[in-house]
Amino acid sequence: MTSIPVHAQRRRPVDRPRVEELTRQLLLALGEDPDRDGLKDTPRRFADWWSEFLDHDPGRLATTFAQEGEYGDFVLLSGIEAWSICEHHLLPFRLEVSVAYVPNTAVLGLSKLVRHLEARTHALQLQERITRDVAHDLAKAAGSDDVAVFTVGEHLCMSMRGVEATAVRTTTMCRLGRTESDPDLAARIERLALPVRA
Repeated sequence: MTSIPVHAQRRRPVDRPRVEELTRQLLLALGEDPDRDGLKDTPRRFADWWSEFLDHDPGRLATTFAQEGEYGDFVLLSGIEAWSICEHHLLPFRLEVSVAYVPNTAVLGLSKLVRHLEARTHALQLQERITRDVAHDLAKAAGSDDVAVFTVGEHLCMSMRGVEATAVRTTTMCRLGRTESDPDLAARIERLALPVRA
């Protein structure tokens, strides 16, 4: 078994005192009284949340287990739920994610598939970027180009503002290696990976 430590984040840690002060100023600009009972702890809680979300440590990302011979088929995790923040509107979006890969000489620890997703979602993000980056991260960790990632997203920037389209779901996918070039493998993975909508 081998483990690869998480690389240092590229962004600076959240400046919690500054976020608290800016939140207080925002409440004033919104016509609120930041000293009233319901809001007096809001700046601190808001700063705590941003720090918890953006400074998130997903833990060790690439634990692999050697296997004898080839596994021969794909491994798929589906129904993974993740949240991120839209970098265009600073509003949350929820993702339902499926990840699949064909092991080469080793298999990834199952929790590491989710940790790779967490490493990408705890940021100001785009669904398309998350999908692409997780696929490439998993291919590197698994030592296999045969990786597919599917995400179905509900974006509050569409459902709460603008067109207020509450039922809209956005689907993105990134298929690498045989998960793209082998039609049979691609169809079998997609059939299991994409949620069936009524």
